[in-house]
Amino acid sequence: MESSPVQYSYNIKKNYQRVSISGRYDFKNQMYLYSLNDKGQPGFDIITPFMTSNENDVLINRGWVKKKFKNNFETNSSPINITGLLRRANRKNLFTPDNNLKENIWFSINLDDVHKFTGKKFNAFIVYLEDQKINIPKPKKITIDVPNNHLKYAITWYSISISILFYYLYFRKKNEIF
Repeated sequence: MESSPVQYSYNIKKNYQRVSISGRYDFKNQMYLYSLNDKGQPGFDIITPFMTSNENDVLINRGWVKKKFKNNFETNSSPINITGLLRRANRKNLFTPDNNLKENIWFSINLDDVHKFTGKKFNAFIVYLEDQKINIPKPKKITIDVPNNHLKYAITWYSISISILFYYLYFRKKNEIF
């Protein structure tokens, strides 16, 4: 994750690629994606279209805010250079509600809905903004955690097999005819 960023291009389709982009935010088409923070509190991920000079426009996840701060944070639309992590947008599943475009409350990043809302087409990747100097919205920390549960699994399965062995010996001895 600490690799140097590459210049963003619409053709980059590599999950967890660190990228750098220059352009400006399009705050009038900002989206509020319902999300929980790392403590389980409800709020919104702020998804903002980012317009570049070479039309490599991309969606930026600027971070998470509490519900009460939904419309109360800095919106500077001057040109800037940002760095972030490229990730594939989460897909809607069977239990995900439909997006409410009228009230601008999103539950998934559906590219057709994004096109209806913004009038622009984006690819299926979102740039997750890295830490910034402001606290609202608070950027998400993206980590790749590969759990190593081998010891737990080994203890579980050996315990089950020993239990079955004891039950087998108990019932065998109980049913022996002398």
